[in-house]
Amino acid sequence: MGDFFNSLLYPIELLVAWIMYGFHQAFTTLGLDPASGLAWGLSIIGLVIVMRAAMIPLFVKQINASRKMQMIQPELQKIQKKYKGKTDPESRQAMTQETMALYRQEGTNPFSSCLPILVQSPFFFGLFRVLNGLQGISEGTKDPIGPMTRVVAKQAEEATLFGAQLSDKFIGAETTTTKIVTIVLIVLMSATTFTTQRQLMTKNMPASALDNPFAKQQKLIMYVMPIVFAVSGVNFPIGVLLYWFTTNVWSMTQQFYVIRKMPAPGSAAEKALHERLAKRGKPIPGEAERKAREAAEAEEAAERSRQRVQPKGKKRAKKSGSGAAQAKPKTTDN
Repeated sequence: MGDFFNSLLYPIELLVAWIMYGFHQAFTTLGLDPASGLAWGLSIIGLVIVMRAAMIPLFVKQINASRKMQMIQPELQKIQKKYKGKTDPESRQAMTQETMALYRQEGTNPFSSCLPILVQSPFFFGLFRVLNGLQGISEGTKDPIGPMTRVVAKQAEEATLFGAQLSDKFIGAETTTTKIVTIVLIVLMSATTFTTQRQLMTKNMPASALDNPFAKQQKLIMYVMPIVFAVSGVNFPIGVLLYWFTTNVWSMTQQFYVIRKMPAPGSAAEKALHERLAKRGKPIPGEAERKAREAAEAEEAAERSRQRVQPKGKKRAKKSGSGAAQAKPKTTDN
């Protein structure tokens, strides 16, 4: 099983090593010391930029999927309420079919919102394995990974960032400097994770979409995930923590731009966008259609009012009654 896992991850490790090496060579050409932590730290940041730039379409899809999942929660609750208490196989199958039909109709599913994380995970583990293998490669006990030869690996292994080696971890750290750098990166990583999730929930969701079990679950995750990352972060090399923090900053910035330019309908972000456009004297998206729709609805209401039977006045009712009495045929006694 271990050999299969290693074979599966090796192409990712090789790609990660080549991207890092390419950026390292570029920064060295620009005059940075090839053995400095700055050159290798920037190489890790370069890895994040390349990977996340390639994932922009997936990120937009994730934003849209998360938005739609929030918006369809009332419909999902109706389906769940419809089959509440029914445990027979036919009812469970029917509920599943209706749920999947709703997903297809809205063009979303829970899996879509996880795509960027799933795609990014192999690169994360690839970087983790590359950094973990630097010492073995530099000592000759581990085979080189592409351009990460023994000389290059030794250079990267000895590079320091703020006095701590990129391959050092909080667990087993021998210096206080390493522990401080690790803790700072863990705090930054957890804070950016929380901020990114909070930004999505508070600014890009209408109030009606936040009052449902799915939203409450997302809110719980918003508080739990930073804690999980903080606890697990003590086992990751500083280079991996730098990678994680950088990708969080990218996600937060990219999400801020998407929410600002393409907010969810009814959200606080949409209201803020409309206010900005109004101040600049620019047309508000959908405003003309909304006014036309409201005008059409008002015209329909007026038409229905005109067609409604008007109540008769007292004089008109009396006149009608007299006419009816005169028109009534007389009866003769037998």
